[in-house]
Order: sequence, then C-alpha cells, then structure tokens
Amino acid sequence: MGYAGTRAQLLSVPPYACAAALTIFVGWIADRTRWRGYLNMVVVSIGIIGFSLLIGSTNTHVQYAGTFLGAMGIYPAIPNSLTWASNNLEGVYKRGVCIGIIVGWGNLNGVVSSNIYLKQERPRYYTGHGTILAYQVVCLLGGTIFMHLMLRRENRLRRSGRRDNMHEGMTADEIWVAGDNRPDFIYTL
Repeated sequence: MGYAGTRAQLLSVPPYACAAALTIFVGWIADRTRWRGYLNMVVVSIGIIGFSLLIGSTNTHVQYAGTFLGAMGIYPAIPNSLTWASNNLEGVYKRGVCIGIIVGWGNLNGVVSSNIYLKQERPRYYTGHGTILAYQVVCLLGGTIFMHLMLRRENRLRRSGRRDNMHEGMTADEIWVAGDNRPDFIYTL
C-alpha cells in the first residue's frame, strides 16, 4: 500500500484490534448458541471478501479495508475451529490428537506464509494473498460447510433412533466409554 516505517506499523494496529474484538465476540456468541459452524461460515466469508479486496483493488483505502476484513476472517476462525473440534470429540486421547493435528496444521501454514509473500511482489503480494484466499475458500467449503452438513445429518440420524443399533450387545459402561460414538451424543453445529 506504500506506507513505511512508524506509520505503517501504526496502521497495522486497527485491523488486529478489530480482529481481536471480533474473536472475543465470536467466542462469546458461540458459547451461548453452540453455533460454531455457522459462525465459522460468517467469519471465513468475511476473510474471503477481505483478501478479494486486497487482490482486486488498486485503491489503497479499499486495500486497507481488505486488511481489516482479512484479519477479521482469519483470527476468530482459529479458536472457534479448535473449540468446535473439541466440543465434538470425547475422550482425552482422541481430542488431544485432533487438537494437535489442527494446531500442527496451523503452524505448518506459518512456514508456508513466510515463503509465499514474495518481496518482488511488494506491495500487492498476489501470490501470498491468493494462497490465503484459496485456503479460506477450502476452509469455507470443506472445513466448515461440509463438516456442518455431515454433523447435522449425523445428529438427525441419532435423534431419529437410526443409530441406536450401533452398540447392540455392549454393556452400559462400554457404551459410555464410546464417547462421541454413543448414539445419544449430539454434535455441536
């Protein structure tokens, strides 16, 4: 966008502050409504709009607005996704491994990000912004919408009793240990 030095640093504060505030708000709403998937759909869509503005506009004001939307689309989705996974998994080891995979994937993306924001593309960073935009689209379609639809389907099957036969012949203790595989376990959407 053409800014440098102290001014560039100061201009980076408001997008992060807005993203932090939205992260807290999303967490607060998600804890009360248990709509983690819906909220991910909203915030990731905001991020897609933001990165589209960064790629598609040459106007610095529009690009700056894109940085707000981009940050607001990424930062709330991370803790919300971790909590969504945690809500839908029972069992210490299963939950721990899943959370570890999610955090590891996030850390791997840090390595990717340090290599896709190419100095010669400054200040537009088409490769970097395009890659993040692609990640956001994949997150929206696969990691959020698809997951939401599959969990909703499974909840419907469990509520209708069509999963009650999953644990025939098992004792009550064995069924309880099954965790999120119990037919009475309802997933957070």
